[in-house]
Amino acid sequence: MSDTAPRPFTAMKDPSFQRSLALFRAFLHEQDDPQSCYSLLATDAAEQVEAYDGPVAGRTVIDVGGGNGYFTEEFRRRGAHAYLFEPDITELGEKPPEGSVVADGYLLPLSDGVADVTFSSNVLEHVADPETFLSELARVTRPGGLIYVSFTNWLSPWGGHEWAPWHYFGAERARARYRRRTGKAAKHTLGENLFAVHIGTTLRQVRARDDVTVVSARSRYWPFLAETVVKAPGIRELATWNLLLILRRCPP
Repeated sequence: MSDTAPRPFTAMKDPSFQRSLALFRAFLHEQDDPQSCYSLLATDAAEQVEAYDGPVAGRTVIDVGGGNGYFTEEFRRRGAHAYLFEPDITELGEKPPEGSVVADGYLLPLSDGVADVTFSSNVLEHVADPETFLSELARVTRPGGLIYVSFTNWLSPWGGHEWAPWHYFGAERARARYRRRTGKAAKHTLGENLFAVHIGTTLRQVRARDDVTVVSARSRYWPFLAETVVKAPGIRELATWNLLLILRRCPP
């Protein structure tokens, strides 16, 4: 991680070409400058949360699967009581946010309805049972609270993560190519820590639930018509890139 302090970021219009280009450029430097990349992403995500649910200051935000805490720190910077729950201790890094908890997203050590906002960025494609994971996010969110869930769908150009876009030709072939090109094993293995999650299936599952309502289903990064692209079956699996679900917890 870079030792330099992250530069301040200003909010960008969402959606917009300027925002999408800035995020894309940041992603290109994820490996060599993760601090700048994830600081920008965290700022952008917090802006999205506040656009749908108002300022987070003074509210309880639960960050599930937030890695080494960029999102948690950004919510805290905005005055929220934010807490990180991460199942993989290696992802926490050397200096995770104070009070971080090593915990599985399937079984969070939290009482029902404790969170005003439950936040999960790019985690759903890494869990074997998305429906159970979503149920746990809903359980810990208070009635009327917001649930923010984004994930990279399998047929997105980024669906194979570090071995994308070669996942279109098969996961094992893509992983083998990654090893040949880099000289090291890929971090992700399909069926172990990466799963083929699809937009259509996920939307049907979420809309069938009685504990949440869908406020918005949109592309997280698309520069225009972010909700429209998600309404086009087939096309959305490729063009959405990353699905963002904004859910509202229903009363019991």
